[in-house]
Amino acid sequence: MTLAGKEDVSFLDAVIVTGLSGAGKSRVVDSLEDIGYFCVDNMPSKLITTFFQLIINSKETHDKIAVVTDVRAGGNFDSFATTLEGLKAMNVSYKVLFVTADDDVIVSRFKLTRRKHPLSDKHNGLINDAIEEEHKLLEPVRELADYIIDTSHTSPAECRERVTEIFLDNPSGRMHIHAMSFGFKYGMPVDADLVFDVRCLPNPFYVDELKSCTGLDAPVEEYVMKWESAQTFRDKLFDMIDFLIPLFEKEGKTQLVIAVGCTGGRHRSVVFAELLSKHLAENGCLINVNHRDIKK
Repeated sequence: MTLAGKEDVSFLDAVIVTGLSGAGKSRVVDSLEDIGYFCVDNMPSKLITTFFQLIINSKETHDKIAVVTDVRAGGNFDSFATTLEGLKAMNVSYKVLFVTADDDVIVSRFKLTRRKHPLSDKHNGLINDAIEEEHKLLEPVRELADYIIDTSHTSPAECRERVTEIFLDNPSGRMHIHAMSFGFKYGMPVDADLVFDVRCLPNPFYVDELKSCTGLDAPVEEYVMKWESAQTFRDKLFDMIDFLIPLFEKEGKTQLVIAVGCTGGRHRSVVFAELLSKHLAENGCLINVNHRDIKK
């Protein structure tokens, strides 16, 4: 069966996985396999269109396929955009997933596993220089990504949950909104599209009976939201997000990560991330929330 002179490949669900070495692509691939994707690792980007053509022509076609391409396969990724255009020309519907992590986290992982960075030989074993070059090589790819997952502060279970939310729980292809709280003292989330800082609001950490609680506890929420400044912040935050979401959807954005930060990520940011999540859910948005630093 053909469609406008092309193969009808509407059955094909394709994911191109890429990202930094040591960022956790293997975790992502394991998660994709768990939800039924046929995964192929370490494929040169120039061979991706050929591979999918073989899949399309195969009598035993897989309908959910993930391909991993990164610096291990060599090349400078200048042709990555051309590869994606080739998939479009083949009528293949695809999403690009970019996996990243903080540089210090990546360095720690390589030291822990005692594995070499793919570019370390080129830089005489200096891993920081290798990571810096990899950032430059992959920058054009990151700009083309539909989804970005930052694994710096996520467990394997949390990574699996994020992959499932994106690729299994959203069959309609609607924009998925991920709200999160975090603590600035532990670093900003690199995958956030929008970041809001609530450190300007009164801090329940300095109230003895609330210090050991979190923003999930009613007394903390009551304390944070009793101030007029917090109520005004909430109303303006909701107005801003409600204004922006249709604009992002119109531009075809498939994922929106909204991060709310306070000092430690346990009180004020948690309250506001929860309030935002409830507000968006009531408005019919596809939303989930997590609290990155609540247990720290």
